[in-house]
Amino acid sequence: MSNAPTPTRLMLVTPLVADAEAMAFRLMQAFAGGDVAAVLLRLSEGDERSKIERVKRLVGPVQSANVALIVEAPALVATRGGADGVHLTNGPEAVAEARSSLKNERIIGAGSLRARHDAMDIGEAGVDYVMFGEPRPDGSLPLLAAVIERASWWAEIFETPCVAYAPDAESIAALVETGAEFVALGAWAFDEACDIRALVTQANVAIAAHAARKAAR
Repeated sequence: MSNAPTPTRLMLVTPLVADAEAMAFRLMQAFAGGDVAAVLLRLSEGDERSKIERVKRLVGPVQSANVALIVEAPALVATRGGADGVHLTNGPEAVAEARSSLKNERIIGAGSLRARHDAMDIGEAGVDYVMFGEPRPDGSLPLLAAVIERASWWAEIFETPCVAYAPDAESIAALVETGAEFVALGAWAFDEACDIRALVTQANVAIAAHAARKAAR
């Protein structure tokens, strides 16, 4: 349940990555800003071998920072690359297939959940987390109020952790208030104009402030 003593933690959702070296540098900057629980790696187009190589390049620096690397890719790419898990967006059948092949050896997360029943169906399929609020395939975002409502509803009722996707820095505090186990900072956090180290620090300050208020009640 969401009222467990562990505070919210951060997930970083990368833009589509073609250059693993450049992304490794940006991630090290982010980790210098404070606690990060996981990185959700999104890969640009390429053949299977090139995708696996990009995962392999990022596994070392991410895992050495005690951060989990989850890949939005087929399970084969994630496992051969040495990642900690996969993120799926194509429904319960894909989750069941991944669970069958990965057993309990890898994290399986799910996103692109447009309605409450979609989230419940995915939860019953055996995922390790659900994500709300990430960009749609056309790049548009759901209303922040809808993400807050959905994350609050899930965190209050269900045991499976949820990730609330922050569309910008200003929304982080409100999403922490939902009780979601994770708040995700998306591709916008990796923009060249963004100080990702300072952003991670800011997000952790918001998390700590929420935990202090909760403890004082």
